[in-house]
Amino acid sequence: MFKSLIVGEGLFSQYVDFEEVNWERIQEATQETLLMTAISVAAVFILGLVIGLLLYETAGKKSVFAKVLHLIVSMFVNIFRSVPFIILIVLLIPFTKQLVGSIIGPVAALPALIISSAPFYGRLVETGFREIDKGVIEAAEAMGANKWQVIYKVLIPESLPSIIAGITTTAISLVGYTAMAGVIGAGGLGNLAYLEGFQRNQPTVTLVATVIVLIMVFLIQDIGERVVDRVDKR
Repeated sequence: MFKSLIVGEGLFSQYVDFEEVNWERIQEATQETLLMTAISVAAVFILGLVIGLLLYETAGKKSVFAKVLHLIVSMFVNIFRSVPFIILIVLLIPFTKQLVGSIIGPVAALPALIISSAPFYGRLVETGFREIDKGVIEAAEAMGANKWQVIYKVLIPESLPSIIAGITTTAISLVGYTAMAGVIGAGGLGNLAYLEGFQRNQPTVTLVATVIVLIMVFLIQDIGERVVDRVDKR
């Protein structure tokens, strides 16, 4: 095991000491971050599709029900998109405690992660739907397709590249949010970097946690771009 990362006996030899890194704790924190991110992305993907569909389908409609529903969904999206995540997670502490029975740990971070990201992704989904050529939708309706058939045979397939690009961007944001959630006890790499890296004056721990987060982000971005290239038929 390296005692230090020495570059000509320079600055790095003073601050980077791999002996202070508990690699089992690093592995555990990485797994916690991956767990929070994976569950949040799955939930946000489903909720975001629903929100995007509601915004798209109720926009410009003349019925009172559609107008009221559009107003409610828009207010929900605008409010939770505007609140900074670190404030939102504090505001949701009573709700989180009632829902999961605790405000500490990876599971306790999930409500705030999902509620903060689903509205953002919902707007991206709505934008993807709006970019679809109206003629394609009109052609499907002219052939007798009902509303649900238009949604899963036209809207979603035609906007799939945008949907995947949007969830990729959202997943990257969620990785950053898990780090912020870790600072107030949610676990993961953010918690490790703050408690063991910053509070205990172990900069190498913070460095290692940061590098792992960066690797996660690069992998998510690469996978997302590859999937978009594969499904984009334009």
